[in-house]
Amino acid sequence: MKAEIIGTPASELASRIQKLQQALAAKSIDAALIVQKTDFYYFSGTSQQGWLFVPVEGRPLLMIFKEFERAEEESGLEWIVPLVSPKKIPALLKEYGYPSPKRLGMELDVLPTALYFQYKQIFDGAEIEDVSLEIRLIRSIKSEHELGLLRSAAALSDKVASRVPELLAEGKTEVALAGEVEAYARSLGHQGIVRMRLFGSELFYGHIMAGAAAAVPSYLASPTGGKGVSGLISQGAGFNKIAANEPVLVDYVFAYNGYISDHTRVFSLGTVPDEFLIAHEAMLEIQECIARLAVPGAIAGELYEQMISLAEAKGLAENFMGAGDRKIRFTGHGVGLELDEFPFIAKGQKLTLAENMVIALEPKVILPGKGVVGIENTHVVTPGGLERLTHFPDEIHALV
Repeated sequence: MKAEIIGTPASELASRIQKLQQALAAKSIDAALIVQKTDFYYFSGTSQQGWLFVPVEGRPLLMIFKEFERAEEESGLEWIVPLVSPKKIPALLKEYGYPSPKRLGMELDVLPTALYFQYKQIFDGAEIEDVSLEIRLIRSIKSEHELGLLRSAAALSDKVASRVPELLAEGKTEVALAGEVEAYARSLGHQGIVRMRLFGSELFYGHIMAGAAAAVPSYLASPTGGKGVSGLISQGAGFNKIAANEPVLVDYVFAYNGYISDHTRVFSLGTVPDEFLIAHEAMLEIQECIARLAVPGAIAGELYEQMISLAEAKGLAENFMGAGDRKIRFTGHGVGLELDEFPFIAKGQKLTLAENMVIALEPKVILPGKGVVGIENTHVVTPGGLERLTHFPDEIHALV
């Protein structure tokens, strides 16, 4: 696959804007001001710095602080103007004939408090309402354009996994292996940055960890943690040396033209102990069961409980998706432009699945002091269940 920059068609942007306007109308909100980086790109087609004003009716106005020329090239929106300060937004809106919004929607799930108060002053007299839920629900259902990019990302995930056997070597540190795998991914067009929405969450490509080091927990909302390379970045690959006959977890994201494929495979130098093989096979069975059940209309929280029950039936409940009191309470998550999109296959979630949602399903077993096994594939929700986008074989890959 040749790496290339693929922009967002104007017709795609128009469809997204229309859905947002319908959501604004349903909540009696006059307009939305989009400032979060990923949402801004989703609705405008550019990630240059600025503000996107979307009225409940009519054309949106894209206001760019930096860089205006690039935004003009990248965005398919009609009205794009330079702007030196957010304080000038009300005057600019008046110039373009927009009425002053009495109720203004913003992404309050991620907007810093200081900026919230700044915008309260700028839009004096307006009520600022949260539209983050509506935006995330719109983004959760992928268009054919998005599915094409996700399929490309998934194919590149498979290519990265296929390269691991050539790089895996006894005595090599996790971080050295990670660097080699990441260099290869970068050569294929990986964007490097993996965007996450949850406050304080961060990820650099993913997690490569071997043996007992893979089972070390961390702060990240993930079943796996890892020691990392410092106290500040205490997750992922560290300086542990890879040994024979232990599972090597390669849990990596491929981000291509913004869109994310999440992918986990397990490798080993020689044969791993039977307890790993048995646990891994159980995770594959859980994956296949849920792939049949995850159809449009299925409730995300019920799928989670089904996975918990299946793990219990296999005698693996204690170590499923973590170990101890702080194990995570999800078994899958939506992916798209961000790694933590709707839907979440998680405890208590009431969201129903819809066709063309994209889910990374990740049943894993964490054995403290020993290692981690499990699987992760990226899927599309279809009327017949989950369609896998990643196809590299699921079994533990033992290298002799």
